[in-house]
Formats: sequence, C-alpha cells, structure tokens
Amino acid sequence: LADAAQKVDATFAAVIGTPVPAVIATDYLALKRMTERKINISVLTVDTDGMELYDKGEEKAFLELFKTFAVQKYPVDEKRVGILGMTPQDVSDLAAADKIRDLFRQKQDMQAVCYCMGDGLEEVKKASSVSKNIVVSPAAITTAQYLEKTFGTPYEIYYPLVEDLIPEMDYTGKRILVVHQQVIADSIRKELLKQSAGTVQTACWFMMKKELLADGDVLLRDEDAYIELVQNGDFDIIFADGCMERMIPEFKGIFV
Repeated sequence: LADAAQKVDATFAAVIGTPVPAVIATDYLALKRMTERKINISVLTVDTDGMELYDKGEEKAFLELFKTFAVQKYPVDEKRVGILGMTPQDVSDLAAADKIRDLFRQKQDMQAVCYCMGDGLEEVKKASSVSKNIVVSPAAITTAQYLEKTFGTPYEIYYPLVEDLIPEMDYTGKRILVVHQQVIADSIRKELLKQSAGTVQTACWFMMKKELLADGDVLLRDEDAYIELVQNGDFDIIFADGCMERMIPEFKGIFV
C-alpha cells in the first residue's frame, strides 16, 4: 500500500475486510496506524467480512467515510441539502443524482449534494454545512444519525424522485406489493396510500430498519419466499424489478 501510494495520485486509501482477515481477527485499527505512519494520506479501514449483503458493507463504509473526513464544523447554509445513501445499487438509475439536483434547484432553489454519486471528498468534508440530510437508502440511516449527533444536522428519510416511479392508473382500493430497498419501497407506499390504495405491503431482499417497518412488511430470504408471497397475497398490482416478473407466471394482476 505504501508503494502504491507513491505511484498513485490518491486522496485517501481504504482497507476493506474479506473473510480471511475476519477469521484471523485482523486488527484494523493497528493496520490503519501502521499505514498512516508510512504514507501521507488518510486511511479508512472497514471491518467487513464478506459474509453479509452489500448494504451492510455500505453502512460501515458510509459511516467510516464521514467519521474520518467530516470533522470540521462549518456555518450552515440553508440553501444546501445533503443526500445520503445515493449509489447505483440503491437507486437503480445512473441519472438519479442529476435528477435530484435538478429537482431541488428548480423547485426549491436549493443545492442538493449527492454524496457518493457525483459529489466527492470535498463535499464530505463540508457535510456539517448542509441545512438537513435526506436519506434515500437504509444503509445511510446510521450515518445520518451520526451527523445529527455530531453537528446537529436534522434528517428525513424518503426518496425525492418517488413520483417518477409510479405510473398513472387507478389505485383505489387495490391490494399492492412493492419490492425494493426499504426507503424507496416505503416512499412508494406512502404515495400510493395518498392515491387511495387499499393496502400496500413492502418486501425487501436487503436490510430493513425499524424506523420504516409497518405491519406485514416482509424480509425476503430467497426467490422462493417471493414466489410464495405472491401466490398467497392476492395482490392486484406488484411493483418490482423486471426480472422478478418471470418468477411469477401465474400472477394475473398488473406488474409495474
């Protein structure tokens, strides 16, 4: 790592855990200290073990990133809002960050800072300057709580582009299933209930935080669990990734 640091123009290094270091109880803090003595850049260590789902690693990486670099208290700019949890995996849309920036600029005359999807390290360092944070994936809730505790920055949990994900149709009284990461699924649910949907149940393959749980929400362990949920759910409409439509050929309702 010290050798690479002499050849690469980098602002920091990250040491990410895999199964073997987990099994042999690697001391990441010692690795960090030893490495920082040899190179002149900051070193992040993330004690992942390669045995959990991607968002657990995201959660640790987000937190370590902000703990390491967001250390200075800046004056709060009421025209700036932070967007936490933006990654292509979480929002399934490579243009989502630009859409959110445009949305806040046009509707509220505000600057949306999309950490980890376009806005880089300098913005992370100035994280205390935003007037509030908006959390768009469950993996970023812990970081939002840390920033609130450290700098007093309030946060909200929702997906600003949710209206783009809901086609126009009559949802009145319909029984609906939404399969997505938890924040977007919950945002879709709230929007559908405003449109007089009967019941909206969410299901997720990844982490589910208690802040967003409602009665009937399901953590899916595998494909069979999803198939069984649809077979027993009597749903009129399903919101899910397109590849999941092939798993439920008997479904007679509307698949979005």
